[in-house]
Amino acid sequence: MTETYRAYRVEARGDRYHGGVKTLHAAELPPGDVTIRVAYSSLNYKDALSASGHRGVTRSYPHTPGIDAAEFVSASSDQRFAVGDEVIVTGFDLGMNTPGGFGGLICVPADWVVPLPPGLELREAMILGTAGLTAGLCVDALQRCGIETDGGPVLVTGASGGVGSLAVALLAKLGYEVVASTGTPGAHELLTALGASHLIDRSELSAVSDRPLLKGVYAGAVDTVGGHTMESIVKSLRWGGAVAACGLVGGVDLDLTVYPFILRAARLLGVDSVECPMPLRQRIWNKLAGEWKPEWLERLATEVTLEGLSTSIDAMLRGETVGRLVVTLEGESSSRDV
Repeated sequence: MTETYRAYRVEARGDRYHGGVKTLHAAELPPGDVTIRVAYSSLNYKDALSASGHRGVTRSYPHTPGIDAAEFVSASSDQRFAVGDEVIVTGFDLGMNTPGGFGGLICVPADWVVPLPPGLELREAMILGTAGLTAGLCVDALQRCGIETDGGPVLVTGASGGVGSLAVALLAKLGYEVVASTGTPGAHELLTALGASHLIDRSELSAVSDRPLLKGVYAGAVDTVGGHTMESIVKSLRWGGAVAACGLVGGVDLDLTVYPFILRAARLLGVDSVECPMPLRQRIWNKLAGEWKPEWLERLATEVTLEGLSTSIDAMLRGETVGRLVVTLEGESSSRDV
């Protein structure tokens, strides 16, 4: 008898990649300490890249994407976790080269698993997901640099996306004056509801300037874009300002002089949620479940089934998605084939 489960599986067909729902056997999962029955996942840009055959994300196919997963433990060889425990897995290699949360079962090392913190439901954990953890790490980095709520406006770029929208919500909840940059007019109402006090078009930041410094406007920033946008932000920081950088959709190159760093004491803070150490990871999750928990979580969420993933992935790659896409696998119950 072999346990089976349903998954969104991506296959290579020549130089094209096709995703669809398949029935898979649990025995084909990689070895791991903890087996988790997945109820919810979320769609992130990295998942969309994996599903479109980006070999820098996923090396071999067929593959099950999904860098986020949440539900209960169904088997464990590690004493830290018992059958029935509600848990979260985000980042590490999940969904990249290890079968991910777009499948009804995952099997992972125990060191990847975070107990669901009190105050957070499983679905809420996946509205947050990697995007929420990343946004939380960015806010934490700014706070540890001394960026105070009364120090001036804090900019969030790519504000209509997952990390950006959650960063807006977190910063506003904590009392910061938030400026949201977006190229999606349809997201203006949502960003205002999340707490953005001012909205600007992304074109205001993406223009190239030869000037080593621009007018000092921002006390801090969460940048999900990179490239020319990050250059403009660094040049526009007030004295002692800081940028928490976590994205590169706008480019990987950075053309700056040292002037912002030595004349305005600017700070550039790199943020990575994939290999984030477990103590820091757990601390941020506890904050997201407690005093940082946004009131607008459900408004950020759009629900997607496994069957609807292909359409949502295409929309994300075109830059047409807003907020968070929660993948629901509830009802994807396992069966046993003889």
